[in-house]
Amino acid sequence: MTARVELLKDVVADLRMAASFVTILPVASSKPAADGAIARATWALPVAGLLVGLAGAFVYNVATRFGLTPNLASLLALATTALVTGALHEDGLADTADGLGGGRTRERKLEIMRDSRIGTYGVCALILSFGLRWSALAAIADPLLVAFALCAAHTAARAGVPAFMALVPPARHDGLSASAGSPPGRSVAIALALGALALTLALGPGKALAGLILLSLVGLLLARIAVRQIGGQTGDILGAFEQIGEILILLVAASIRMGG
Repeated sequence: MTARVELLKDVVADLRMAASFVTILPVASSKPAADGAIARATWALPVAGLLVGLAGAFVYNVATRFGLTPNLASLLALATTALVTGALHEDGLADTADGLGGGRTRERKLEIMRDSRIGTYGVCALILSFGLRWSALAAIADPLLVAFALCAAHTAARAGVPAFMALVPPARHDGLSASAGSPPGRSVAIALALGALALTLALGPGKALAGLILLSLVGLLLARIAVRQIGGQTGDILGAFEQIGEILILLVAASIRMGG
């Protein structure tokens, strides 16, 4: 019984740590964030993503009940998810676009990625990210299907992050990604399983497989680019990976709706 209680405490602590890591929710874990604790807790990132997706789905549902069009409701849903996460992943996408697109040397790219100012590449990346996600949600339109799509996208997009962290070395010796450490195989496996389950339940087996293949291909491509240009991954690269994952899954979900 004591072992089960301790296991439950560890699970709750990991969930709180994961949620505090990728959202602004006041749920910081009491577990010390040292000795690989953050890396071990990465299995719970998909669960944290599910909470973000549910928040966006709730706002979309309320907006449509008040008579707003799918276009307006979709914008409000995206604004909600950005607010809940503190636009953490959007910031990572913008910094990644600026760094990889604007720097000539590895050192310069990393310097740009640490700069809080946003450049042309970053602005274009954010416009594309919000535009594609907004269009996908508006095309889906139905509140229940939008809820499924948002939950699947936010869950699956974060499910691959532990694997990315484990397989791609940090580009820096300091920074968010380096301090988190490399997730153990068990955390990677659980996160991937949760992501696959969310996709299957929300999109069906066929489209879930398509989504998993797309996420894997994008992950491999982004990993290759990151290693070649800056020597590995950073917190910004992880944020960009999450954003691209969201876009892909929402587009797959929209293709189901349009095809049906």
